[in-house]
Amino acid sequence: MEFEPRNGGEEVDSWKEVTLIYNSALKEIGTKLEILNDEFQHVHRYNPIEHIKSRLKTPESIVKKLKKYGYESTISNMVKYINDIAGVRVICSFTSDIYRIAEMIANQDDIKVISIKDYIENPKPSGYKSYHMLVTIPIFLSDRIVDAKVEIQIRTVAMDFWASLEHKIHYKFEGNAPQEIKDELIECAHMVSELDARMLSLNERVKNIEDGEKRNDK
Repeated sequence: MEFEPRNGGEEVDSWKEVTLIYNSALKEIGTKLEILNDEFQHVHRYNPIEHIKSRLKTPESIVKKLKKYGYESTISNMVKYINDIAGVRVICSFTSDIYRIAEMIANQDDIKVISIKDYIENPKPSGYKSYHMLVTIPIFLSDRIVDAKVEIQIRTVAMDFWASLEHKIHYKFEGNAPQEIKDELIECAHMVSELDARMLSLNERVKNIEDGEKRNDK
């Protein structure tokens, strides 16, 4: 059942319930990712996940987004129309890890993938690259089970570094950065893509050498 605040979301306590549900969703997703990473280490002797960040969107940010979409600022509308109240960012080393992690998440029986936005294959005009998954995960309460939405962003360390700076610039200039800064950001995005590709190629060469040494030892 999709999560809806009790009493139509009109009481003050409804926000506390929203916080409870989405914090629980972040814990559930975080635990799953940690287990998958540990299992991958056990099976393949390799961790695809460098680190995991999670956050709840602030009420101020949610209200601002609702206004942008033209909706009244109610808790019911927050839950219905804002998909990234709960957000998880998964940082990995290589671009190949991104799709590997996404596949592992999608294969979880209790996770339902609602939508995918692949900004790696199709970067934003700004140069932004990341892999976004909107999923729901069941939260077991004392009297019901509700499905909570979580946005999962998967990106490399280099992509995350670029995105962090782009985010700061966006808010510094309120979305109207000087063109020369936008152009340089796009140039940096190309450099990040080239770096990711070279690092992936280098890693694969190292793995091939290791595999060859193992075969020769047999």
